[in-house]
Amino acid sequence: MALLTILFCIILLVLLVSWAKVNPFLAFIIVSVIAGLLLGIPVDKITASVQTGLGKTLGDITIIIILGAMVGKLVAISGAAQKIANMLVNLFGVKYIQWALVVVGFIVGIPLFYNTGFVLMVPLIFSVVYKYKLPAVYIGLPMLAALSVTHGFLPPHPSPTALVGMFHANMGTTLMYGLMLAVPAIVLAGPVFARTLKNMPSTPLETFRAEELPEDKLPGGFNSFFTALLPVILLMASAIYLNNDHATGAFHKFIAFIGDAPVVMLISIITATFTLGTMQGRSMKDVGVLYVDAIKDIAPILLIIGGSGIFKEVLVDSGVNNVITQSMQNLHLQPLLLGWLLAAIIRISLGSATVAGLTAAGIMSTMVLHDPSINPNLMVLSIGAGSLAFSHVNDGGFWMFKEYFNLSIKDTIKSWSVMESIVSVVGIIGVLILNQFV
Repeated sequence: MALLTILFCIILLVLLVSWAKVNPFLAFIIVSVIAGLLLGIPVDKITASVQTGLGKTLGDITIIIILGAMVGKLVAISGAAQKIANMLVNLFGVKYIQWALVVVGFIVGIPLFYNTGFVLMVPLIFSVVYKYKLPAVYIGLPMLAALSVTHGFLPPHPSPTALVGMFHANMGTTLMYGLMLAVPAIVLAGPVFARTLKNMPSTPLETFRAEELPEDKLPGGFNSFFTALLPVILLMASAIYLNNDHATGAFHKFIAFIGDAPVVMLISIITATFTLGTMQGRSMKDVGVLYVDAIKDIAPILLIIGGSGIFKEVLVDSGVNNVITQSMQNLHLQPLLLGWLLAAIIRISLGSATVAGLTAAGIMSTMVLHDPSINPNLMVLSIGAGSLAFSHVNDGGFWMFKEYFNLSIKDTIKSWSVMESIVSVVGIIGVLILNQFV
């Protein structure tokens, strides 16, 4: 009954947004309240779930998305994105630019959380799309597939890192196996699948669109790359240092502080204000106007992402994940496949990859720790793959892709949701193959 209720609420949400044309944020609130009532949450607790879901979701990403949009706006308007696009095309050629972006996405995705990587890479994707008049989804989806794979499969991302500890797996071995699975998953879900999407209509978010500037008006190549990639450089450098230095002194704490994503974005926006703003002849007032425009463009997206967090929180508070767990434990499946299936069903029901991964891991941990025939490193990857399955309207990532690329819900499902599902299925197939040899 709980699963039928979730299905009803998801269908209602889709109808409200796509057919009734209700604002998505308002639709999320309405559906979340209805879900809370139908799933038995006490009436006096539903409002608290709504507020908690909104606060937790926006608390995690608001600073990153807003400051990222500001940096992205300045990178676009200053001509830095145009300069980067020119250099990439000169290096790889237009024919292989998609593969160049996939490689960049994979490298960037290793140290960055998904939302941060998404916000930072979108201006680069759109600069290539606008300048060379290429299909946005065809060019952008493969890079985002690379970001998604690293988020679900590879430490130091939250879910796989936590799972390594829960299963007493080996971080290095898990990373090695994860890299082996990541390559085919990215290739199949990225460039190969994207070939079917060349004709998908998409008019990307206008905030990252800029007039093409003459070559002599563009910032230098080093300045453009350095400013656009400074968040990546800071996050990657701090992650490497912290993973190799386990001290607890003041310097270690300082590195941890400046390596925190909101602080990194603050450092980056201050740097960009000078390197791509005042040093390029813009006044602080002009730069400030650009930042205000970026905030205006990004505000509706933030509210939609917050709405998806409300819906997820109501489902979690209702205890529906426990219902799913109890029904799945009666199935007699190969343990790696069971872990994947558990994570996939929770992911599809609740929307959060991290919640799905950690919930499934909690269920499977006793079995893994007491059965030496189960490879704990592969169980981490199996659950990680399952946690990426079929992202749809209850997932913030779905709405980020939809709104940034300005797609309909139908086309977002045909592109984004299918891409995530391909990653998930390729992941479990790879795990089962590896399990025959290790």
